[in-house]
Amino acid sequence: MTERLRAALDFASNLFREDSSGHDMDHTLRVYRTALRLAEEEGADPELTGLIALLHDVDDVKLFPGTNPGLEHAVSFLRSQEVSEDRISAICQAIRQISFAGEDSVVPDTPEGKCVQDADRLDAIGAMGIARAFAYGGAHRRRMYDPAQPPKLHMSEEEYRSSKSTTINHFYEKLLQLESRMNTESARDLAAARTAYMRGFLEEFFSEWEGKK
Repeated sequence: MTERLRAALDFASNLFREDSSGHDMDHTLRVYRTALRLAEEEGADPELTGLIALLHDVDDVKLFPGTNPGLEHAVSFLRSQEVSEDRISAICQAIRQISFAGEDSVVPDTPEGKCVQDADRLDAIGAMGIARAFAYGGAHRRRMYDPAQPPKLHMSEEEYRSSKSTTINHFYEKLLQLESRMNTESARDLAAARTAYMRGFLEEFFSEWEGKK
């Protein structure tokens, strides 16, 4: 890890030290490690990939709505590290493109952005994704499941951001869609196994919910 990446790690750790919604530093570290693995396979710039990964949530609209419009945390940190303005612009562009935004989601322009987007989405599925979904739902006082509230598919970014849907609906509104939205072959292979695990969980959940087991 370069000195600049180590500084980014410390910077993000300070911002996320109180988080319990599933967007904590452990999430960022998992995204960072996975993104670097993908970057090696894809021939992407490792330091650029690492900076995008470590900073990808430091201005997340759900966590830091005040700094999100200008990505103020990321920009301030990068300038403190004397990163060139062109490189700052590239990092910020990738960060803006990574997040899931319903039908308005985009594919990042660069290999580095694609690797981080895949890594971020991989951490949203499988066993870790299940745990994070319920952590986020609990932190935001969302119901676990409501049979009378069906999931809403094909939402715009505005509809997705304002949705107060249940945690189980979130699987259908986002998580189960991510396998088909991976950018790299390696991520697609990992996503297939994690998605199958989630489908098995949902099958068991509904069986227990309905008292069949």
